[in-house]
Amino acid sequence: MSDNNTPTPAAANASAAPEAPAGNGKRRRALTALAAVVIVAGGGWGLYEWLVASHYEDTDNAYVQGNVIQITPQIGGTVMAINADDTDFVKAGQPLVQLDPADAKVALEQAEAALAQAVRQVRTLYANNGSLAAQITLRQADIVKAQSDIAKAQDDLQRRRALSGNGAVSKEELNHAETALDNAKSQLAAAQAGVVAAREALASNQSLTEGTSVAQHPSVLAAAAKVREAYLATQRVALPAPVDGYVAKRTVQLGQRVAAGTPMMSIVPLNQLWVDANFKEVQLRNIRIDQPVKLRADVYGKKVEYTGKVAGLGVGTGSAFALLPAQNATGNWIKVVQRVPVRIALDPEQLKANPLRIGLSMDAEIDISQKSGKMLADAPRPTAISQTQVYSKLDQGADAEVDRIVAANLGRGAPAASAAPAPAAGRSAVPAAAAGTAAQAASQSHPG
Repeated sequence: MSDNNTPTPAAANASAAPEAPAGNGKRRRALTALAAVVIVAGGGWGLYEWLVASHYEDTDNAYVQGNVIQITPQIGGTVMAINADDTDFVKAGQPLVQLDPADAKVALEQAEAALAQAVRQVRTLYANNGSLAAQITLRQADIVKAQSDIAKAQDDLQRRRALSGNGAVSKEELNHAETALDNAKSQLAAAQAGVVAAREALASNQSLTEGTSVAQHPSVLAAAAKVREAYLATQRVALPAPVDGYVAKRTVQLGQRVAAGTPMMSIVPLNQLWVDANFKEVQLRNIRIDQPVKLRADVYGKKVEYTGKVAGLGVGTGSAFALLPAQNATGNWIKVVQRVPVRIALDPEQLKANPLRIGLSMDAEIDISQKSGKMLADAPRPTAISQTQVYSKLDQGADAEVDRIVAANLGRGAPAASAAPAPAAGRSAVPAAAAGTAAQAASQSHPG
């Protein structure tokens, strides 16, 4: 019984044969569905690349950059006070470091004394014009006297010669008369030479004074320039902040002896930041100036998005300006994709709302849809990129100080105020108009 009920292998294969086509159909449908999904995904990706992704260039190799303004002294000195430290906010014109003013004050006093001496020496030149002119008159009087002596000597000689024939005049007396005539002629020649010498001396002195006044004399102007230089040095002992910003990298210490140009600290104006985005060579084809840019900073994450625009493209790769540039003309050469910095300007209002710091990482995405812009700037900037008026006011009191010293040493022609004791450097001084009046009076009193 058991042998009759047991199915044979052929019967088993015959019963399983109808199920095979059903399994192949499922596999075929699964593969077809997978292929359709791949095709649709590929088509979607291609469509996205063509319609969206191809209109943007992005990089995460971007960093915040800004102006790092070094504070360096214009003169040497010893540090007496430090008025700002790292992370402090300072305003333009605020004193940051104070140097010892003693040396500068001594130099100013020496320059003022030299100017006063120069004014008095030039006044002497003008006064010498009158004395030398008087010398010419005196020498001319000597000529007249010598001519009178010659005429008298000639008359005496002629009378003695007329009487010498009858023995009324001795030979010795005749010789004395001839000698007197010769002496008179010698005195005339000396007087004439004296006139010539006096005129030459007057001409030489007038060449030093003609065409100018005491205040405008070259010697006085040279001494006045030294006073201005020394005055500036007294003002430069205080180092002001050139712009508004934050203090960074303070290295100066109290009591330190610094030379001109020594870095003391840096000022970073955080309202003047930009981003340098380093794009690959192949990404530069469609980047143009003024294209819009979206940026995100790692410090804020995706919650804060900055909007900027392309301000310019670098004129060389980073390796080209490296301290040790790559030597590509070597035997063992490996091609490395180069990057070019693209400067991106930021919105000042966004910077004010969400401040950035130099060196922070950024993600930049440039919209390259509009390709009508320029790749490189073709015109210079119409105005300066940054400027300060802090240093332009340091010499405002220098001219008043010079005028005060000149007026005080012009003599009687100067205003009465100039006769008062000279005030210290930097204090109230005689107005420039009064000094100009004194100089004019001195010029009229001593014409060139």
